[in-house]
Amino acid sequence: IDILQKKLGIPIQKISSRTGEGIAELKHFIRHPKEWKRKEGADFYRPNEIEKELAQKVGETLGNKNTYQSLLTAHHYHWLESIGEEEKQNIKAAREQVQFKELNAQVEETMARYDQFTPILQQAVVHQKKEGRITLSDRMDAVLTHSIFGPFIFLLVMTFIFQAIFSWASYPMDLVDGSFGWLSEQVSSLLPAGWFTDLLTEGIIAGFGGVVIFVPQIAILFFLIGLLEEVGYMARVAYIWDRFMQFFGLNGRSTVALISGGACAIPAIMSARTITNRKERLITILVTPFISCSARIPVYTVLIGFVVPSTLVFGIFNLQGIAFLGLYLLGIIGGGLVALLLKYWVKSEERSFLALELPPYRMPSWRNVLLSTWGKVRSFIIEAGKIILGISIILWFAASYGPGDQLAQAEAATVIEAEAQNLSESQTANLIASKQLEASYAGHFGKFIEPVIRPLGFDWKIGIAILTSFAAREVFVSTMSTIYNIGSAEEDEMLIRDRMAQELRPGTDRKVYSAATSLALLVFYVFAMQCMSTVAVIRKETGGWKWAIWIFMISLFLAYFGAMLVYQLLA
Repeated sequence: IDILQKKLGIPIQKISSRTGEGIAELKHFIRHPKEWKRKEGADFYRPNEIEKELAQKVGETLGNKNTYQSLLTAHHYHWLESIGEEEKQNIKAAREQVQFKELNAQVEETMARYDQFTPILQQAVVHQKKEGRITLSDRMDAVLTHSIFGPFIFLLVMTFIFQAIFSWASYPMDLVDGSFGWLSEQVSSLLPAGWFTDLLTEGIIAGFGGVVIFVPQIAILFFLIGLLEEVGYMARVAYIWDRFMQFFGLNGRSTVALISGGACAIPAIMSARTITNRKERLITILVTPFISCSARIPVYTVLIGFVVPSTLVFGIFNLQGIAFLGLYLLGIIGGGLVALLLKYWVKSEERSFLALELPPYRMPSWRNVLLSTWGKVRSFIIEAGKIILGISIILWFAASYGPGDQLAQAEAATVIEAEAQNLSESQTANLIASKQLEASYAGHFGKFIEPVIRPLGFDWKIGIAILTSFAAREVFVSTMSTIYNIGSAEEDEMLIRDRMAQELRPGTDRKVYSAATSLALLVFYVFAMQCMSTVAVIRKETGGWKWAIWIFMISLFLAYFGAMLVYQLLA
C-alpha cells in the first residue's frame, strides 16, 4: 500500500464489498478530499497527434477543455445520453476527418496503462505462494473449461436449473394460488355485488394473481444463476463458448449477455456495450431477444402441462423440465440462425478479440445472492404489475360490456337454448358467460382477427391474449385469467390451467388446448418478440428504428410460420 501511494501520488484504501472492510475509510476520503492532494504530473496516458487533434475538435463541440475526457467521449459517444444527436454527428465527422481508428487507439491506450502500472505493481505485490504452484482453481479449470467436458458440464448445470424450476416451485405456487383465491373470496363477501366488485375479483385480482403465481419459479431461476455468478463460474462460461460463438459472428462476452437474457432481455441488451467490436455488439443485441426470458416462464408452464405429462425419466429427470429446456434450446437455435444471417450481411473490418479475467473460485456471499434475487423478483412484480393492472382493467371492461344490448340478447337466447337442452343451473350460468363474452367488445375484436390466426389453431380468445401480451409476454396468462374468470363463481375457484384445459371448441367435443394447438402456441412464444420495451431498448442501443423494426418483423415471421407448421403437421 505504501509503495502504491508513493508511486501514484494518491491515497490507497483496501476495500471489500463482500466483507465491508475499508468502506468506512473510503467514505472518509470521499467526504474530505482536501486532506489529500494528487501528485502533480501523474498522467498515465499521453495521446498521439491524431488523438490530440480529435480531442481538440470534440472539446470545441462540447465546450470541454479536458483532453482525456474529450477522448473518452470520442470513443463512447454512441451510448452517451448527455449529448444531443447534432453533437454526436459532429463527433462522428471529427473522427472521420482525422482518420481515427478506434480499435487501434483502445489497444494503445490499454498498453500505455499497462506499461505505466505493471512496474509499479511488480514492486508493490507480495507473492505469498511459490511460482508455478497449481492452485485449486487451476485444477477445477482443467475440467470445467475443458474443450469437451466444459460444454457438457454446462449443459448438465442448465438441466439441473430447469429441473429445479419445476420440482421445487410446486408447493409455493400452490400457496400463492390459494392466497389469491382466498383474497378473491374475501373481497366478494365483504363488498356489495356490482361492477366495482367484479372489476376487483374478475379483473385485477384474477389477472395479477395469474402471473404472481409463477414468482417462485422466477425466484429459483434468479437465485441459481446468481449463485453461479458468485462462485466465479459465469466467467468460465464466456471462455468456454468463445470459439463456438465466433462461428455465429459473436464472441465470449456475448455469452454473458445471452445468459443474462434468460432473466430479462433489456439489461442483457444494454450489457452488450462491453463488446468493443461493433458488428459483434449489433448481432448480440439483435439475437438476445430469442433467449427465453423469465416473462415467458408463466406461458411455458401453463402450456407445457397440456402437452407433456409430469413423469420422471431415469427416475430423476422431470419430463416437463426437459421440455422446458427444449424450449430454451429452440430459441437459441432460432437466434443462431439469425446470427449467421447477420454475420454475412453486416460488413465490418474490425477484428474480434476476447480479454477477460477468470476470478478464483470462492464461496458465494449469500447476502449478495439473496439481495440480487429479491431485487430482480421485485422488479419483475412491479414492472409486470403496472402493465397487468392497466390491461386487466381495460380487458375486464371490454369483456364485460358490448355494443348496444347485444349482451342482453345473448343472455335471453342462451336461456332458451339451455331450457331446450335441459341444462343444470351451473351449466346454464357457464353457457351464458361464454355467449356474453362472445358478444362483448373483446369478443367482437377477437372474432375480427380470428381468420388471421386460425391456420395456427388459435381461437379468438387466444388472439386477444396474443395481442395484449405484446405489451409484455407474461400478460398472456393474466389475460386468460381475466377472460376465463368472467363467469360463474364455480369457475373462479379453478386454477387457470384447469379452466383452460376444459375449454372446448364451439359445437364440438374437441379441446381448444390440444397438443397441436399448445405446441404451436409454445413455438409462437419462443420466437415472437412479445415485448415493446425490448423493441424500444433495441432502437435506443442501435441508434434508430431500422434494426428494431427488422428484428421485430423477423421474429414475428419465425413465430407465425413456425407455429403454423407445427399445428398443420400435428392437427
